Amino acid sequence: MRVYLGLAAKAGDIPDRVLARARSVIETAFPVPPEVIRGREWHRPGVSLLAWTNEPDDSRRPTLLHPVGDRVVGVNGHLADPRDVVRLPDDSVGGCFSAWVAREGELSAATAINRVCPVFYAETPGLHVIGSRALLVHLVAREDDRIAFDVLALQSMARQGFFLSDETPYLGVTALRPSSRIDIRGGRRTITETPLPEAAPPPASARLKRKAIDELAEALLATVEPLRDAGEPVNLALTGGRDTRILAALLHAARVPFRVTTNGLDTHPDVILAGRIAARLGVEHTVIPPQQTASKDAVVVEHPLARAWETLRTCEGMTSAYESIVSYLPYSGKPTMSGQSGETLRAGSLNLLQTDLSDKALLKRIDTTFVKDAGLFSAAANEHARELARPWRERPDRLEALDHIYIWYKVGRWQASARAGSLRRGDPVRPFLDNRVVRAALGLDQGWRLSEEVIYRLILRFAPKLRDVPIEGKPWRFTQGLRKRWPHWLTGQHVPPPPMPTVATGGGWSWRTSPGPELSAILREQVLGSLDALEPIVNPDEVRALFAGPVVAKPALAWHLYTVSTLLTGVYPGKEPEGLEPVTVARPDPGR
Repeated sequence: MRVYLGLAAKAGDIPDRVLARARSVIETAFPVPPEVIRGREWHRPGVSLLAWTNEPDDSRRPTLLHPVGDRVVGVNGHLADPRDVVRLPDDSVGGCFSAWVAREGELSAATAINRVCPVFYAETPGLHVIGSRALLVHLVAREDDRIAFDVLALQSMARQGFFLSDETPYLGVTALRPSSRIDIRGGRRTITETPLPEAAPPPASARLKRKAIDELAEALLATVEPLRDAGEPVNLALTGGRDTRILAALLHAARVPFRVTTNGLDTHPDVILAGRIAARLGVEHTVIPPQQTASKDAVVVEHPLARAWETLRTCEGMTSAYESIVSYLPYSGKPTMSGQSGETLRAGSLNLLQTDLSDKALLKRIDTTFVKDAGLFSAAANEHARELARPWRERPDRLEALDHIYIWYKVGRWQASARAGSLRRGDPVRPFLDNRVVRAALGLDQGWRLSEEVIYRLILRFAPKLRDVPIEGKPWRFTQGLRKRWPHWLTGQHVPPPPMPTVATGGGWSWRTSPGPELSAILREQVLGSLDALEPIVNPDEVRALFAGPVVAKPALAWHLYTVSTLLTGVYPGKEPEGLEPVTVARPDPGR
């Protein structure tokens, strides 16, 4: 993981106390042990670029502050071809990154197409501050340890568990938009933004479909081909779903050695289907079961406060503790891969829920995305949410709007903060986040991607032997309504097999969605005990009603509120909680 901080004075030099402040707070803002942090600095009159990393060396990547002519360049994330560092901050190169550039009298930073490697910025009376960690930017801009929260901005965190805006938890700190660049010259700041690609019309023939699939396939292959020289197999986290299956097929087609792991019980569909995929492709499959009690009628999970502290530390208050953020481990150069953000190939998160594609239904989806659970929130929070939704409601193409909302926020804010957990322990390869892949995907008609024909054809193009392995959950969308005769663009007369149900012999149970009374009580105590801090954005009576039963009715929402309440009450920054006992969550009795 790399952390960057750029400073530019509006006039004169950067005060020494500001530089000293930056060096002193990095241990708070960088979620790794202090002893593994190493740093570099570049200074010119009025401009400084500081960088830190826990990577052991720069042998496979551009150096931390890479000299390019009369400037230095920093890369947060990775470039598909490290030689492209000389082209930055051009955001059309391959990879998943943000770029940081400094030269005499100038400071710049740029996001790629999905801003999954973020850039944050703030301004003081005498200084421009830009950085890759929002808390670092805030602490340096304030020059003291007091944190000023933007409580109203946290309303979307409490609703959805991530930010549906360019706001952050920290007052005065803003996230740079996708495909955007911030430049500071002569003490003045300018921001330029490149719109996301427009989708082409749906392919009108089998030939045009093949051409479009080939272009997307080539972009995907380019992301993994360098892994042939990694020196060891890639570890792929494989499930029974669509997205990781594409990656297994992709690695197979690219002739990249790999092995797969799956988290879950032996009876879970993910484990069963991942085993079948691994067998078809001839790769090693390892199953990692959850910790259980001796009788296997419950699971043991860490205390919510410990979970929240680690999530706040890693994700800076921009991802809910409902999500499972990987814990810190010493940095490893071993290549890893998962299917995160694969929905980009399926018209975003719209694919997960939407069947009615009428204009009225899509407009309602935009509204419910931003103003979810309105009755639980205050009038000010709901008005703020409606204002955030307004520019998206005004777009004439609602399907494109929802597609881009996914890129801007579900990837650019949720994934951007959540992936910090994995970045600090290695450099995972994320083909679905690569600039070239995202551009190629967004250039395809949303309706066609939404049908899932695109990803189905990709899987068969990369690994035809997977055609008879069912998927987990719902059927392929493009098969709905088709009966005996199939369009000729499928392979022969092949019909995809029916999916495996999500719940198989009880294996689909999750403690997060069925928290039980003990865990519900812990969540209840924290949230109801901090209603004063939450009151600007919630309706207290409705929050009490949410927790009225012995088991909370909406576990994800409860976790979101729990996360925001722990943030506002000062759990982090602060010392890691100690002495917290794990919580046992029993399986629901199937007979009840």
